[in-house]
Amino acid sequence: MKLSGRRDIETLTGFKGRDDLVTSLYLETDKGRLARKEIQTALKNMLNGAKVQLESMDAGKEKKDSLGRDLDLMADYFTQNVGSLNTPGLALFSCSRRGFWLPLDLPHGPRNRFVFDTSFYVRPLAAITEKFSHICVLLLSRRDASWYDISMGEIKPLESLRSDVPGKVKVGGYEGNESKRIERHLDARLHEHFKKAAQVTFDLFKKHAFDWLFVACEDNHHGDFESHLHSYVREKIKGRMKSRVSDSLPKILKEALELETQVKRAEEDETVQKLIAELERGGLASSGLKDTLHALNLFEVQSLVVTHNFSKQGRICPTHKFLYVDELKCPVCQKKTDILLDVIDEAIELALKRSCAVRQITPPSKLDRYGHIGAFLKYKA
Repeated sequence: MKLSGRRDIETLTGFKGRDDLVTSLYLETDKGRLARKEIQTALKNMLNGAKVQLESMDAGKEKKDSLGRDLDLMADYFTQNVGSLNTPGLALFSCSRRGFWLPLDLPHGPRNRFVFDTSFYVRPLAAITEKFSHICVLLLSRRDASWYDISMGEIKPLESLRSDVPGKVKVGGYEGNESKRIERHLDARLHEHFKKAAQVTFDLFKKHAFDWLFVACEDNHHGDFESHLHSYVREKIKGRMKSRVSDSLPKILKEALELETQVKRAEEDETVQKLIAELERGGLASSGLKDTLHALNLFEVQSLVVTHNFSKQGRICPTHKFLYVDELKCPVCQKKTDILLDVIDEAIELALKRSCAVRQITPPSKLDRYGHIGAFLKYKA
């Protein structure tokens, strides 16, 4: 099944396996870049490495047997579906002991990786979900309108509209009165067309709940059309396109994805600038790994901001699951902390479990000067 976005992440982070271990596997399957044999070899090497790691793990027999079945399931799934795979990436999640299995086709190629852990590894999914927004594209002309749904890098038609709006006509008459009358008539028909298009856009918003709206129309029509939009929809407008109603789907998609990338980068820059401003005035914000983990442990974090692919070793309290940079003992319970290969992954997963927003910033950015990580806070304890 295709990655649907936040819903899949919530399913994975909300999985309660009690004390069980689970398996997460990510594989790049972009056949435009890799030959099938290269993909098969990469998976085989990962599975062999996983089996070696499994043999050396300090875990009970039932847990290890469950992980072994996970790997067998993943190998079988790939063998059965390798011929039909036509997406850039594949993610597989399994906990055989609890009967949990979730394969996801990814719209963006991930880094090849497998992870045994007590919870599913979802950081790559969070990054991909952020990369793609749910967009409605409206192409509007004097007579026609077409709407498209763009999600996870794919496009599909939603709706179309054609109105009986005559072309511009120049007619003479006594002091131009006839020409002015016809012009008023045409304007009225055009405004009615825009009004219908605005209502269809609002209906689609209520049905599909898109995040952004991209609009393409003649420059002198933007203001007239947008004046008819419901305020909820008007605030969703994030960009203007140049595509025409007659353009092909691939052409429309290409322009929309390029515009999406530009808008997201601008939003990332704005987020980092707001964080820096909040830090400089001593407000509700933290920066740097140690202070941000401390805020996360205290439930202070409202949204987490982290450089994409930033990683750091850390430690975790086995009892309270508090995260630390280098604390050998948990300050709360004095128990010895366990080593984490990547405390950033754990921080992101913990934030997602607590319904905190997570914004991953494309490097390089000004966030690099503040330790690659920070957070907007709900309060300070």
